[in-house]
Amino acid sequence: MYFNPKLYSFIGTLALLAACHSKPDAAAGKDAPAGKDAKPAAAAAPTNPDQVAVSPAQAQAAGIELGSFERQNMTTEVQANGSVEVPPQNRVSITAIMGGYVQTVPVLPGQHVAAGSVVATLRSPEYLTMQQTYLQSKAKVRFLAEDLERQRILDVEDVGAKRKLQQARADYATEQATLRTTAAQLRLLGISTARLDAGTIVSSVPLTTPIAGYVKAVNINPGQYVNPQDVLVEVLSRDDLHLELKVFEKDVAFVKPGQKILFNVQNTGRPEELIARVFLVGKAFDDNARTVRVHAHLEPERSDLLPGQFVAARIQTAGARVRTLPEAALIQAGDLSYIFQRVGTDSGRTVFRRVKVRAGQPQHGDVAVTVLDPLPDTTQLVRRGAYFLDAELRKGAGGD
Repeated sequence: MYFNPKLYSFIGTLALLAACHSKPDAAAGKDAPAGKDAKPAAAAAPTNPDQVAVSPAQAQAAGIELGSFERQNMTTEVQANGSVEVPPQNRVSITAIMGGYVQTVPVLPGQHVAAGSVVATLRSPEYLTMQQTYLQSKAKVRFLAEDLERQRILDVEDVGAKRKLQQARADYATEQATLRTTAAQLRLLGISTARLDAGTIVSSVPLTTPIAGYVKAVNINPGQYVNPQDVLVEVLSRDDLHLELKVFEKDVAFVKPGQKILFNVQNTGRPEELIARVFLVGKAFDDNARTVRVHAHLEPERSDLLPGQFVAARIQTAGARVRTLPEAALIQAGDLSYIFQRVGTDSGRTVFRRVKVRAGQPQHGDVAVTVLDPLPDTTQLVRRGAYFLDAELRKGAGGD
């Protein structure tokens, strides 16, 4: 037989290469775990990275609840802070028309007073002087009226001078003006000119409230001298409570009269949510805060709120009927969120698929959702327990 050295060399090379490739496989087989815990490598990778299967026991333990979308009227909201207030005409600051000494203060802060009630009494020698001036002026007017009549008679008989008649008319008109002015000043002080005409002179004057309401503040005490610019007593009426909110510049364009407001009174410990409605939107900005004042009527009127209480409000600026799910059904993931859809069963385990959605702002525990891929309203979805499914999905993806 003919011996070919090149052929035998080629066959030896092939045998050597085969031996080299067989060693790692053997080593891999030697190092691989044996027994029932051994899993094929292909089983570690899920068939769909967005699907997870759970047993009935797991679903029950996690409190998974199934349901479908709900259609609700969801609104966009503007956040605002403010306070409970009363209109300016329901808030009165009582001052003295003329300075004087405080004689009596018959009211206390928090006390209810009727319209026309006396809240303080002042006394002063100036009050007596003004009454004297009135009585003297009244007597002088009577004299000048008689003198004017005499001058008219003389003028008719062509006995008196025209100048005297004209002077009598001027004096009478001047004194009448003085009398009317003094009488008006006395009425402002609360002194009755009718009683003064009857001979009754008083040394003190009452200060009365023009509205019924509650005494907010008493800033005086007996014996104190007060000036006309001093605020002595403050009275406010709670008959027309309303909200005064401050809305930031970026949100003003969305606020319109007639919009509904949900608000809570802060620092009261009451969780209830109250209702108001916008009736006036300011037309100018506060220079410092760059906010606009918005006024709202309470619905219904309430008597258990106090002027000055701070409130946190949400102005509902728009509304639409949209698909919603509970907050517990969504998994937040940046700009997008996820929900879980029930897709079927496999070997007795329920299979869920993760679905991307866009979520709106939560309102009363519900969230408006927009599904990126079409889903019918009747789709079986996880309404509670989504965080358990998300944890199981991540566990499978991470190999834990």
